[in-house]
Amino acid sequence: SNKKLFYVSILTSPTTGGVTASFGMLGDIIIAEPNAYIAFAGKRVIEQKLNKTIPEGSQAAEYLFHKGLFNPIVPRNPLKGVLSELVQLHGFFPLNQNSIK
Repeated sequence: SNKKLFYVSILTSPTTGGVTASFGMLGDIIIAEPNAYIAFAGKRVIEQKLNKTIPEGSQAAEYLFHKGLFNPIVPRNPLKGVLSELVQLHGFFPLNQNSIK
C-alpha cells in the first residue's frame, strides 16, 4: 500500500473468490492454515475454462505452499505466537518492553 504498512494475511478454510483475488494474496507475509481450501474458482469452473483436468488437491494449502503461493503453513494454536514474532521481527514492538521510555 502507499502507507508502507506491514500486512499479514491469514488464509483459513475456505478462502475463495474475491477474497483470494484481492486482499487475501496481497500480504507481505501470507500464512495459511493446514488443509485450508484456497481457490479463486471451483475446480469444475477452472477445468471448463482451461479445457483440461487440474490435479486433485490443487486447491489445498499444502499443494499451493509447494508452488510458492504463500509463506508458512501454521496451525491455529501456535498462530498467536508466530504473529507476535513476525511483528517483533519487523520492528513494530520492542523485544524488551522495559526499553519503552
